[in-house]
Amino acid sequence: MAAGQVDGNIVIVGAGLAGATAARTLRSEGYSGPVILIGSEGHNPYIRPPLSKDYLLGKEGEDKAAVVPRDWYEENDVDLRLGASVTGIRPDAGTVLLNDGTALPYQSLLLATGAVPRTIPLPGSELSGVTTFRTLDDSRWLRKSLDQGGKNVVMIGSGWIGMELAAAAATYGNNVTLLGLEDVPLGAAIGPELGRFFRSLHEAHGVDFRLPASAHELRGSDGAVSAVVTDSGEVLPADVVVIAVGVEPAVGLAHTAGLKVDNGILTDASLRTSVPGIFAAGDVANALHPFTGEHYRSEHWSNALNGGKVAARAMLGQDATHSTIPYFYTDQFEVSMEYSGFPALATGTEPVIRGSLEDKEFIAFWQRDSRVVAGMSVNWPRTEGPGAQKVIKALISGRHPVGPERLADASTGLDQVLLPEA
Repeated sequence: MAAGQVDGNIVIVGAGLAGATAARTLRSEGYSGPVILIGSEGHNPYIRPPLSKDYLLGKEGEDKAAVVPRDWYEENDVDLRLGASVTGIRPDAGTVLLNDGTALPYQSLLLATGAVPRTIPLPGSELSGVTTFRTLDDSRWLRKSLDQGGKNVVMIGSGWIGMELAAAAATYGNNVTLLGLEDVPLGAAIGPELGRFFRSLHEAHGVDFRLPASAHELRGSDGAVSAVVTDSGEVLPADVVVIAVGVEPAVGLAHTAGLKVDNGILTDASLRTSVPGIFAAGDVANALHPFTGEHYRSEHWSNALNGGKVAARAMLGQDATHSTIPYFYTDQFEVSMEYSGFPALATGTEPVIRGSLEDKEFIAFWQRDSRVVAGMSVNWPRTEGPGAQKVIKALISGRHPVGPERLADASTGLDQVLLPEA
């Protein structure tokens, strides 16, 4: 189906990166019909990585987080409806129900509803100074709370977001304590050796760890949080508490509409759901990945970006599949890290290290059956050959067998690793 042959509304529920990218792709592919983009927040669509990185640290303004310039939607005749929500979907009638009672018809529907932060039923969680972290408003509040320094900050959660927020809080000169259920921070994501690398990095900047430990109670004074009581009974002073224990895909609409749901909305490789005419992309989509032949759900920005493009093209009848190698990055203190690959395939394997953890400049490769399935570069010079991430992605997608000694050997250029072994 060519772009010009699509009739009726294309409705996109969720005005984040996936939804806004889908709208932009529809227009760039030549589709001129109605595009309606519905977002529950009052902000124009934005990307999330700066919220826990450069925007939070005051290095960038909010304009750097915008998916497209503010005027783009009007200039491209995209009906952006902010502060609106969809309360239901009627696939048999081809309509979505809005919170104002409107029944909006669609010819194709994209669900890009994202994810919501997990919460912990802690006594005292209603106190001021306690927050989860997901939105631009969350980042605005946290930046204002941290930027003068001198606060006691307790971070609950030792995953990527918890570690990034701890780094930002410490950079501002706050006293930071991090709680987590793992023995080693990030251990489930990258294994104990590299988790200890990040722990040491944080400790060198004054972050204090309680691992494994959980929060038992939040105490307050005059309606504001003043302490966190751990499961061991330790009382940690706290002016700011951030609960960063992951997110859950926002599948409520999909579930009540009868779509297949399992750790997100199940889709094929073209992001089609189990109901004709309905697609899903971004954090909420548990998509079949052609590389693994299994469903894979990612909460990183590159998945939302690429998924929005694929969903738009698939809605236009094009042969589009979501086949890119997953990618994300993190910045913590003086460390810049990039990761490509499949964490589930890397779990339980020992990384092969090229470079030096002590010097904070290395690449870690994870292998199964002599093939690289994931790779992470830390402060790796971008001037060396084709670049670490390009090589890592080529090794993964090409399924190149390579010996661990060759991966680790710094005297063999990265570009040479891609060549067949003699």
